[in-house]
Amino acid sequence: MTTSSTTPTVPVPNEARERLRQHFLNSDPCTHPSRWDDLWKTGDFLPWDRGAPNPALVDTLTQRPELLGPATTTSTTGDATTGPRQRKRALVPGCGKGYDVLLLASLGYDAYGVEASANAVKACEKHAAEQAERYPARDTEVGSGGVKFVLGDFFKDEWLAGVDGGLGEGFDLIYDYTFLCALPPAFRPAWSDRMSSLLSPTGRLICLEFPTYKPPSTGGPPWALPPIVYEEILTRPGEEIQYDSEGNVVVQTPARDNAKALVRIAHWQPERTHEVGRGTDWVGIWKHKY
Repeated sequence: MTTSSTTPTVPVPNEARERLRQHFLNSDPCTHPSRWDDLWKTGDFLPWDRGAPNPALVDTLTQRPELLGPATTTSTTGDATTGPRQRKRALVPGCGKGYDVLLLASLGYDAYGVEASANAVKACEKHAAEQAERYPARDTEVGSGGVKFVLGDFFKDEWLAGVDGGLGEGFDLIYDYTFLCALPPAFRPAWSDRMSSLLSPTGRLICLEFPTYKPPSTGGPPWALPPIVYEEILTRPGEEIQYDSEGNVVVQTPARDNAKALVRIAHWQPERTHEVGRGTDWVGIWKHKY
């Protein structure tokens, strides 16, 4: 684990963040997908769009193979060294324009992005068609995996019909950066339950924790996500979380045994990340506990 010995510089809330908050203010959480779609429809106000994958994800995928394993695996019907290879499957919920999906495919995964906004899916497909040369195969022997963007509600199963093989045993890698922070806190138990259900028995969940610096009382999106939030919701998927009067998570001890629990196997502050999270972002890697 890498920690910082100095106090990080906390980004000052800006006009764009306040405009985004106002866009969702007093809206029913059930209508949030349509509110996001409204933003994607015009495409002139996408403050979360950084134009490229987060460098912290790039470094995690390329520099920490001992945590994630290879993007392909030997088929159970082939020889361990010369047999046919199978690509692992990666999922990015709330994938935005699909930068991370294309990155994962360039590393050899069959990569899927799911979005609740039809206009976001169109933006993904447009970017993939126009910018494919930006994502060449990182290893010519492994080659690139497939890319597919699926329209659907992450919390329901219908979109899995657009995934080759359906859910099967689950996804080998799932990545979350700006999806959880876009969801109202009431969705956190469902988010953790769903993540556990979608992750394969040997899979890995990568959480790029952001924004960790915001006071929870400021609302969102993006809603504040200090590391303790991930610890509470992923160790007890599906269970309600307690908060104090300021919106801070109340740690529940002792933790109740949960059959869907995930366990964190690594946690560090990345040397590189998008400027908005520099000095405050964290990377967490999770796997099934049982």
